[in-house]
Amino acid sequence: MITLYGIDFTSAPSARKPVTVARGEPTPGGGVTLLGLERFPSWSGFEAFLARPGPWLGAFDFPFGLPRESVLEHGWPTDWASMVQTVSCLSRSEFKLLADAERAQRPPGRKYPHRLTDGPAGSHSPMKFVNPPVGWMFQEGASRLLAAGMHIPGMHGGDADRVALEAYPGWLARSIVAGSYKSESTAGQTRERLANRMLLSEALLRGSHPLGLALRCDDAALLEAMTTDGTGDTLDCVLCLVQAAWAWSRRDAGYGLPLQIDPVEGWIVGVPVPETGCTTKH
Repeated sequence: MITLYGIDFTSAPSARKPVTVARGEPTPGGGVTLLGLERFPSWSGFEAFLARPGPWLGAFDFPFGLPRESVLEHGWPTDWASMVQTVSCLSRSEFKLLADAERAQRPPGRKYPHRLTDGPAGSHSPMKFVNPPVGWMFQEGASRLLAAGMHIPGMHGGDADRVALEAYPGWLARSIVAGSYKSESTAGQTRERLANRMLLSEALLRGSHPLGLALRCDDAALLEAMTTDGTGDTLDCVLCLVQAAWAWSRRDAGYGLPLQIDPVEGWIVGVPVPETGCTTKH
């Protein structure tokens, strides 16, 4: 039996803000069963998680790639492994300074370069470093996937029993509720956001969302955590778990990814390709 994971990532894990992982398995007849949660407050715990023997598939909430135009702008390699190695050798401040210099040359309204998948997903540019610090999430996450020998469909060959796919819980959440459902500050954890988390949880349990897979959970404490965790970390990793299950159900069709994706940029699993768009750049 395959194990499925949904991973809510952070570029600086700590006891206050750990990497949060939902563990599950495919439900007979379709869907996914949530079995447990794990929290990793340090890189060592997360790296040990990546090294777990398979078979397993994980959907990770951080960008796996960078905009191709940024890679070309900085003269970085255009194969994924070499690009990741190059960027991981930079300090955080060096990476940000390069991104700042690139942004200063771009016209108003187009300051942040995006990947092709970012448009339909509504995701942030991986060259952004505040609210949220997506660039550092790429730098910390992609380097560890590479070091762990993970298999990343369409981007990098690795251990076929340990498959990593990029997820974005915000895309799936916005397809269900329009309003905010989380806040890192206690003051921001309002009744309205609680109500939205309840709506999200109910929709996942019914399968009433674009991916169409129903979530099953027989543990009342886990179900409660999805709504009572005001930071949204618990719900986010469960949203990623649903994306992982959707991909697993399409494993014989490239995990549901587009037929061709830019191996420098990658693609967020489950996000449809725009009808007028293409998925490769030349």
